Amino acid sequence: MCGIAGIVKKNGTEVLKEEIKALTDIVIHRGPDDEGFYISGNIALGHRRLSILDLSSAGRQPMIYKDLVITFNGEIYNYLELKKELENAGFQFQTHTDTEVIEAAYLFWGEDCVNHFNGMWSFVIYDLRKNILFCSRDRFGIKPFYYVNNPAIFAFGSEIKQLHLLGCRKVNTQILLDYLYLGYENHTPETFFKDVFQLEPAHNLIYDIGKCEVKIERYYQLELKGDIQSLALDEAASLYEERINNAISLRLRSDVKVGTCLSGGLDSSYIASVAAKYYHERSGSRFTSITAQSGDPKNDETVYAKMVVDSANLDGKFTKPETNNISKDIRRIVYHQEEPFGGPSILMQYYVMKSAKDNGCSVLLDGQGGDETLLGYERYYISFLRNLPLREFIRWFKKIKENSRLSLREVVFYYFYFNFPFVRAIRLKRRIRGIREKYKKYLNNPLVYEYAKASGNVFDLQYLEITKAQLRHLLNYEDKNSMAWSVETRLPFLDYSALETAVSVKAPYKINNGWSKFILRKIGDKVLPSEIAWRKNKIGFESPKDFWEINEEGDCLISNSKILNEIFKNVSKVKDPGLRWKFFSIALWEKEFQIEL
Repeated sequence: MCGIAGIVKKNGTEVLKEEIKALTDIVIHRGPDDEGFYISGNIALGHRRLSILDLSSAGRQPMIYKDLVITFNGEIYNYLELKKELENAGFQFQTHTDTEVIEAAYLFWGEDCVNHFNGMWSFVIYDLRKNILFCSRDRFGIKPFYYVNNPAIFAFGSEIKQLHLLGCRKVNTQILLDYLYLGYENHTPETFFKDVFQLEPAHNLIYDIGKCEVKIERYYQLELKGDIQSLALDEAASLYEERINNAISLRLRSDVKVGTCLSGGLDSSYIASVAAKYYHERSGSRFTSITAQSGDPKNDETVYAKMVVDSANLDGKFTKPETNNISKDIRRIVYHQEEPFGGPSILMQYYVMKSAKDNGCSVLLDGQGGDETLLGYERYYISFLRNLPLREFIRWFKKIKENSRLSLREVVFYYFYFNFPFVRAIRLKRRIRGIREKYKKYLNNPLVYEYAKASGNVFDLQYLEITKAQLRHLLNYEDKNSMAWSVETRLPFLDYSALETAVSVKAPYKINNGWSKFILRKIGDKVLPSEIAWRKNKIGFESPKDFWEINEEGDCLISNSKILNEIFKNVSKVKDPGLRWKFFSIALWEKEFQIEL
């Protein structure tokens, strides 16, 4: 896991080492172990290394292989299998890294090489033969890739703050209003910063150096697999068990210590339990788990996490944030997140990553993606209900009440909220009714209607949330929180083979008699305490209310925000807690990065 950077000066002026070094120095937290540069005239590539595979200096980047130069951030988990295939085709290797395998794969398969990779990545290959930069980002956007492309320069990096050196500090009004109105982030190629873009997941970008032209193409499309849809429940469960377990096994490949996040919920508990078995078989050691303790009985899952620690014989580590550190730490989190974020649960995730670092885990497995792929959110119930005949609708309606945390009243509310976009739009507009007239044109109602339309079909809703509305911003939080502490997180539920299986399995196997994520509960029952496998009260990494509540200093920041006072008539009169948090996040972001209107 690393930090990458690159500069192409379009007028042919030579790039100086200090220019590319300035970009990589900003992300030293992503790669504290080594640095490297490749400079050739008006082109420069830079790299900061976090050593995970092949800890020797042979793994230094940018790495040259024949007529290619690469700077790479991520992991290709199936690199050993690909390496063997490429060796059989005549390729030779000098290192034990996955980086060299990427370059050989590009030479062998061309741009289609990315469809052979099982992993997470953002990389740039300078192809000297074609005089192009071949840039790619993984299928679901686990690793970031930001870039600017203006008349003077094409530049890229792992973080937006690297591009601030090029003067990119102006607010993107549309993205800011999407966040305030809908809570959407990272849902388009645009960022909160005007003229700073991100390469979207499952896309390649080819930059023609001679012509100064950019071409962006999608290389992967998530689709339902008909052969999986036709499986019976036991067959589907067996196939999914095989693929998710293989995903966990692959993600234990490392030359440094691996651990796992453990909230005590179903997803993280399953990963921890399966990984503990594999890890002990390979190393003879206990597998380390990291749990954040809320301290608030209403949302503290420690008791569940301890059940898993005991049943899987984990080396359980528990961390409890200190309230007196919050003022200092929130600013550091804002610096690393780089854009306004959704809520205070990110603070708890941040402390989990810190604890991983303190306990020597440079690699951490996590359960991100389980809810989106296996129908774990309550809104999926509504999408499922819409496709049932009346008699079945009534029966399932009752089952949802019995086997989930929703009351009948909440089920009814969810049904109208997610099925009727005008209801949702009215509620959203009421929350931000203090907005000035000239900014109402930015209220993105087409996105509200897009969500409602997708809610009519389970796969359509999953597709929207995986590719646009939900998962992408969660992955953004995850990457930046972990990299703040030089920790690499790996996400088995987003293994593309496991994910394709999960979304293709029939909906009644994922929601069964009111149980969400039924197929995971079914296979989890083999390795988990029943209290975990059949939990109803999903919580996640929530922080205690008194831990994050906005204080007088926060109120002052909100009141003095130029951006908020420009958009709203009277920010101090807004009392809605969710909107107040967004105000707080924007005000902190504005101050930290000196954002210009």
